[in-house]
Amino acid sequence: MRKKERALEAVRRMKDLYPEAVCSLQYQDAFQLLIATRLSAQCTDARVNLVTPDLFNNYPDAVSMANAPLSSVEELIKTCGLYKTKAKDLIGIAQMIVSEFDGTVPDTIEDLTRLPGVGRKTANLVCGDIYGKPSVVTDTHFIRICNRLGLVNTTNPLQVEREMRPLLPPQESGDFCHRIVHFGRDICTARNARCDQCPLEDICPKKLSKKNKR
Repeated sequence: MRKKERALEAVRRMKDLYPEAVCSLQYQDAFQLLIATRLSAQCTDARVNLVTPDLFNNYPDAVSMANAPLSSVEELIKTCGLYKTKAKDLIGIAQMIVSEFDGTVPDTIEDLTRLPGVGRKTANLVCGDIYGKPSVVTDTHFIRICNRLGLVNTTNPLQVEREMRPLLPPQESGDFCHRIVHFGRDICTARNARCDQCPLEDICPKKLSKKNKR
């Protein structure tokens, strides 16, 4: 099976397994998704979801966060880890959105990655989930599973994004990334992949190679 065929089959089966392709982060608008995703670096989505209600209750939009005291933001996000760096980034993101984008979260990867602490992973997520653009969110689950499926042979996020874009239907790519995150947490885990429960088992080169060695 060629890579394109394997990718399309994976898209189809993941859609059956996870009909609801939703982001694990809780948010109400583009700004809140952007901030929550920045907080999720080296932190679980579950932890971020515990932190953001108080954060957004105090600073719900770019204007309010742009004027927030650094110490206040630090205190509100302290349990997310790397909170001092993240607090500076959150305020810097808000200030730049207000000063350069008239208070509106930009809708291109180029503009989003100009914001403090925002990389292509976050930019792709915002472009896909908020603005409905084709996106490839290269989180750790996505990178791991694309390698296991033989769709890529690199752990470089940018290279994975570039190689996966032509393999995925543009209208399906963003949802597929969300589904792969759930799949990576539930079945194809980093430490103990449950191959016997995997709906992709018969198209997975890694699994097939194990069979051939028996």
